[in-house]
Amino acid sequence: MKKSAVLLLSTPICLARKGVVAAISQFLVAHHGSVLHSDDHLDSGRDLFLSRLEWELDEFDLPIAEFEHHFKPLAERFQIKYHLALSDYRPKIAILVSAYDHCLADLLYRHSKGELACDILTIIGNHPTGKPLAEFYGVRFHLLSKPTDKHESEREMLELLGQDVDLIVLARYMQILGPEFVGQYLLRMINIHHSFLPAFAGAKPYHQAFDRGVKLIGVTSHYVTAGLDEGPIVEQDVVRVSHRDTVEDMMRKGRDLEKVVLSRAVRWHLENRILVYQNKTVVFV
Repeated sequence: MKKSAVLLLSTPICLARKGVVAAISQFLVAHHGSVLHSDDHLDSGRDLFLSRLEWELDEFDLPIAEFEHHFKPLAERFQIKYHLALSDYRPKIAILVSAYDHCLADLLYRHSKGELACDILTIIGNHPTGKPLAEFYGVRFHLLSKPTDKHESEREMLELLGQDVDLIVLARYMQILGPEFVGQYLLRMINIHHSFLPAFAGAKPYHQAFDRGVKLIGVTSHYVTAGLDEGPIVEQDVVRVSHRDTVEDMMRKGRDLEKVVLSRAVRWHLENRILVYQNKTVVFV
């Protein structure tokens, strides 16, 4: 894989029309950067031009540590907000899990096969179910000492994780995280849940859906914010069900979807394909 850099950026449409793409391209070419991919999107309702630009670094003569300094005049001219990432950096992630371990199993398998380019630092559980999986894949597992004590558990997790972690994945972690904890890792936590919310909130959503005779079930993966299940949505998917499906069939189909949708969201985050703005996302895939 070629070593590359990714620039995720946004700028007002009126300034973008004055040549922001050409200006950035000329900047990269002037420093011998070879563009590998370029993808753009216009959000007219929010007056924003959004873009993902990836270029090869083999002959790029500008040290990455000096990129911000040299790019600053261009950023100021076009009011560019941007994030710069390197393809050869392996993000450090942690996984939170409860009793349901299907998403954890899927993530660990994909990681072992090289589909998720990251280093899994630890798996933290409020239930011991995930420990055998962690041991099988050689990942450290930490069981919370007081899982029924929300504040103590969050304090314990903060102590374990610190600020070095790049991403926290809630692989069916069945606890509501407090705003203080979420604030420490804003836009660095991805969650998965069934898409019945809020239509089928509370206990046994699949039973509620079954009783209503739904024809579609789905799941949503999103970034975690202080508002419960209100963070920017990364990925969603659905599967059809019929009157022939039992509650158990629906739950099985739901688990299958949860695994796929969560892994997509995690992979896209790791590959710097998600641009978050104004509580929504553009995913460049």
